[in-house]
Amino acid sequence: MDVKNIAKIISLIENNSNQKKAILSKLYSKTGRAHRIGVTGPPGAGKSTLINNLILNLRAKEKSVAIICIDPTSPFSGGAILGDRIRMLEHYNDKGVFIRSMASRNASGGLSLASSETSDVLDSYGFDFIIFETLGVGQVEVDVMNEADTVAVVLVPESGDDIQMMKSGLIEIADIYVVNKSDRSGADRLSTTLNNMLDTNPSLTSNWQIPVLKTNALSNKGTDELVTGIQDHFTFMKKEGIIKEKINDRYQRQIKSIIQYRYDNHFWSDKSRNSLLSGELSKDIKERLSPIDLVEKILKNEEY
Repeated sequence: MDVKNIAKIISLIENNSNQKKAILSKLYSKTGRAHRIGVTGPPGAGKSTLINNLILNLRAKEKSVAIICIDPTSPFSGGAILGDRIRMLEHYNDKGVFIRSMASRNASGGLSLASSETSDVLDSYGFDFIIFETLGVGQVEVDVMNEADTVAVVLVPESGDDIQMMKSGLIEIADIYVVNKSDRSGADRLSTTLNNMLDTNPSLTSNWQIPVLKTNALSNKGTDELVTGIQDHFTFMKKEGIIKEKINDRYQRQIKSIIQYRYDNHFWSDKSRNSLLSGELSKDIKERLSPIDLVEKILKNEEY
């Protein structure tokens, strides 16, 4: 793997370089082979350590692995403000591993269009596995489902109240549940709760039997079982034709995101529309049009 070239291409995409269109146009036909995995869960669940173990396991099987760490966006620079890659520093000299931290850019669920396009770049370069590590901000962290083929939700015994946890959209996106730090008190109870939820919640029923796995990332316990579960899920998806559906869904979302981004820029490039907005902002709140009324004005481009 030409790691330096891959990093350069990703930077061009992140920065919306003039070369971006030509790059993405050329590589798209080479995508569709990698298994994309989302690892999400609450803060402190041990996601990074667990991913580090996954890297070790997959590299032992001679599989190439790319990691996309989704970080919060700096409100000043627009860049990533966490150093997730430091946690996986031991793999830096391994040409079969590529690790990239990316800013969420305030995207819903923590995943931006740039992250999606980056995964296409990595896929086209032949990586066997692409792993997303998400922000870990809790219930809003569900957009990972859109980019991943397999979603592993990582929980720990102290994740929070069981009832509140089960209401979370975070739970409903899982293809695999991982109870990490399983040596701690409450791990068995959490596993039992998850299994009972699977047995009683009709919205979670499908042909795929969602496993509840126990791991201890610090001691590398349970990683083999997790890798087996991930591979079993990929085999199931290929057999059921789900992989093709996921690829089509990602394609459609990218199309809509690109159009939305371009249309938004084009729309606000009109000085008269900006003038209408600026005019209302200069008024006292009691004299302003309501937001919905101003939208009507702007869309109709009427004069005051």
